[in-house]
Amino acid sequence: MPGVKADTHPDYPVVTISCACGSSFESRSTKGDYSVEVCSECHPFYTGTQKLIDVGGRVERFNKRRAKQASS
Repeated sequence: MPGVKADTHPDYPVVTISCACGSSFESRSTKGDYSVEVCSECHPFYTGTQKLIDVGGRVERFNKRRAKQASS
């Protein structure tokens, strides 16, 4: 194409990304191979093991305030 400069884009090779859980997958990156701490194989949101923790009764306090506002 006219007006397009040659050799302006960086090299974008296929790299291996490995997780701390032992799984790995291939992607493309300009940084090369690297590792991550959490991936979709071990993240609680994707595995369905995510738990909601109510610290200090926040849900109960919210429900009380909401009920109080609704009755007013």
